[in-house]
Amino acid sequence: MTRRLAALTAAAVLTLTASACSSDAPLRGTSGGAAGAPSVVTSFYPIQFATERIAGEGADVSVLTKPGAEPHDLEIGAQDLARLTDASLVIYSKGFQPAVDDAVEQVDPTRALDVSGAARLTVTAAAEEQHAGGSTDPHFWLDPERYADVARAIGTRLAELDPQRAATYERNTTAFVTELTALDEEFAATLRSCSIKELVTSHAAFTYLADRYGFEQHGITGVSPEAEPSAAGLAEITQLVRDHGVTTIYQETLVEPHFAETVAASSGATVATLDPLEGITDASAGTDYFAVMRSNLATLKHGQGCA
Repeated sequence: MTRRLAALTAAAVLTLTASACSSDAPLRGTSGGAAGAPSVVTSFYPIQFATERIAGEGADVSVLTKPGAEPHDLEIGAQDLARLTDASLVIYSKGFQPAVDDAVEQVDPTRALDVSGAARLTVTAAAEEQHAGGSTDPHFWLDPERYADVARAIGTRLAELDPQRAATYERNTTAFVTELTALDEEFAATLRSCSIKELVTSHAAFTYLADRYGFEQHGITGVSPEAEPSAAGLAEITQLVRDHGVTTIYQETLVEPHFAETVAASSGATVATLDPLEGITDASAGTDYFAVMRSNLATLKHGQGCA
């Protein structure tokens, strides 16, 4: 790993040198910040979305993970490393994307923000998830309250980075947190009366959502979407579905639905899609975080027997 990063670093230096020779223009991202704005590189969609909403035109925000790509599988090339080392700020969540964790080691620590602390990540420990390799759940943004804490951390760091626009960042952070609070209230009101409390998902990405709204999550394949359940694990969760009258098994975008369909076929349940919002694609049930979360809410209302 050290040799690979050293090679990438050397390639990045060459890339930056060539860029400096050809143009004095700053590295640009996807949000088109104002002239002189700091450049901010984010690791994947939820962090990108929050940063863009908080920065507004005050920063030039880009993202490493392309739309439709599985963020866990991201690989960092020389150009990506060049973007990271050249950025005014890198925002990521440690433990979610191993390649990003490795690459950030090459970045000045004063120009990197790890939001995992603000997200208060916890450990999944359900028995069937342990069969399938349970570990820390990184999907903090599925709990609007945790996502709001991350947004505040991003807003604070942007204000420190760019004091001249601190008031704008504070105002935008407040507006974003207000939207998240309203979303949280919608979820709480809608899901309060659900008759089915067991939430059976293709992988254990919904720990924080389940904890926030009174469900008990049962992930077929654990936290990692690449993990495969054992035959005993599949039999155990199929029996749980039967015993508790679960009517819906939730598959996900960007994840093969085979195991969700297997459990549904064996238990008589149906399959619905619940989006973990690791990215937005043309197939997403909305164009941004709030739209997809509200689509998830409608899916849960139906699948969990909510009045």
